[in-house]
Amino acid sequence: MLRTLRRLFPQSRRSGWSTHQVDGRTVDVFDPGTDDRPGVVLFLQGHAQIGLTDNRVYCQQLQDHGLVAVCPHGGRSWWLDRICPDFSAHITPLSWLRTVLVPWITGQWNIGPPRIALLGVSTGGQGALQLAYRHAREFPVVAAISPAVDFHQLYGRGLPIDQMYASQEEARQDTIVLNLHPLSWPRCQFLCCDPSDTDWFDGCTRLGMKLSSSGILYERDFETSAGGHSWEYFNAMAPRVFDHIVRGLRSVDEDASSTQSV
Repeated sequence: MLRTLRRLFPQSRRSGWSTHQVDGRTVDVFDPGTDDRPGVVLFLQGHAQIGLTDNRVYCQQLQDHGLVAVCPHGGRSWWLDRICPDFSAHITPLSWLRTVLVPWITGQWNIGPPRIALLGVSTGGQGALQLAYRHAREFPVVAAISPAVDFHQLYGRGLPIDQMYASQEEARQDTIVLNLHPLSWPRCQFLCCDPSDTDWFDGCTRLGMKLSSSGILYERDFETSAGGHSWEYFNAMAPRVFDHIVRGLRSVDEDASSTQSV
């Protein structure tokens, strides 16, 4: 089911990017260099492990909106709350993000939850949803592009999830659809998937229906088609995604200001 996602990008790294080691793990960072940074975008890469450092579309969006981007290298961990040998033998990817990377971000820019927006593509998109739904108050702003919601369907293909779960059914029990909490959900969430994405479209629409039936508010785009499960589509959705993120971060700031004034 997985298709090759790698596309040719310019080889030179674009300005604003730097590389850091956080707890022994490589993290790419974009800093717009502005005095006013409205928030941080924590980007989770997909199974193809393609980041944003050479992507002119996302770099431009980050610069235009003055957003910091933090992009950890996650290997083929699928960003789940399970020990994955491809990531670490001692801590799950989701636990590492929340207990190691987020405090590091706060220390670097004095920006912490809820001003850290989650963004991911493919397996990283489902990871962003996993983290947001487990800790909705900390991460109320999330955008998932072509998220691999039904990742359990790839069980038995020789991928790392074969080592993480004893069976396909055990993997299915960890999917977002089966772990929604009607009283705890990120209030600024956006889902999108190309209708020609044969791998993940059905799972995304199923998640959308579950959200709607549970009375959970969210934004979506399941109509735009721009290349299927590819960076052509991911790039095409970037303006819509960043509009959602900026509006979400603004609402978080407004809520914080109104609370302080009471």
